[in-house]
Amino acid sequence: MNLKNQIFNISSDKGFENLALETFQYQYHRVNIYREFCDLLKVNPSNVKKVTDIPFLPIQFFKSHQILTKKSTYKTIFTSSGTAGNMTSKHYVSDLDIYYKSFTKAFELFFGTPKNINILALLPNYLERKGSSLIYMVDTLIQQSKNSNSGFYLNDISSLIEKLEYLEKAKQKTILLGVSYALLDLIETKQFELKNTIIMETGGMKGRRKEMVKEELQESLKKGFGVASIYSEYGMTELLSQAYSKGNGIFNCPPWMKILTRDTEDAQTLIFNKTGGINVIDLANINSCSFIATQDLGKVQEDGSFEVLGRFDDSDIRGCNLMVI
Repeated sequence: MNLKNQIFNISSDKGFENLALETFQYQYHRVNIYREFCDLLKVNPSNVKKVTDIPFLPIQFFKSHQILTKKSTYKTIFTSSGTAGNMTSKHYVSDLDIYYKSFTKAFELFFGTPKNINILALLPNYLERKGSSLIYMVDTLIQQSKNSNSGFYLNDISSLIEKLEYLEKAKQKTILLGVSYALLDLIETKQFELKNTIIMETGGMKGRRKEMVKEELQESLKKGFGVASIYSEYGMTELLSQAYSKGNGIFNCPPWMKILTRDTEDAQTLIFNKTGGINVIDLANINSCSFIATQDLGKVQEDGSFEVLGRFDDSDIRGCNLMVI
């Protein structure tokens, strides 16, 4: 069985570790920039015996290098939104089928089949540019829902309000995915009391509003939509997997994804049970790099769930760094 076929069949921690170690060996020998990085750290692949021995590639390399396995041909390029004057990250994807399986299986794991859900998307800043992995994912889920009520809303807030009220009255299960500033714009126009709708926040202010602390944002959204909790997604351009929070800012990963934390003063030292830089293992990134050191700060719980607490002060604000306020 090859690595691609094993990704979505992980059923235990031991199975994850074995596949992660196998993936490291595969990428060390086939992803040039990752091998160079490991060699600079003087990491001998024969000495990598456990997950905590694996080096994590700084996410900034996705801005300056094409990170792709040898002899692979990319089918598409996902890009981050970036800000004026800053380089954007580019994720060269050679196998869209893996991305499709990753986000579909993760969505089903957390929410059930899309066929039973109305999916509404309020993502204006993502729709206004090309190359968004989030738009690719949400568009596919909308198609999978096979529901005429599902769809994107760019600037037509009045139609979205009508649709939410219609679905609520019909007691139909609904998910509204929205970027933070657009959700706040919506509840300034109309206050809701939603009993059958999940509100999923998928990003920050994108320069459209003043930044808010996470707790303040969540309270505003809960009050405006009349819901008990705000769901969230944690994903980014450089990944092919997402983690989800069903409230309280606690995220859980699908079985092929794992979060570790590193010492903020020593990037090569992992820490446990306290705040550190977030390292992501995304085994769906088989043809790129599965071991990425992000610019986010977080804390991992004993059960593997995690919180996102902010960003490094010197990091730029990127588009698909979903969920950090």
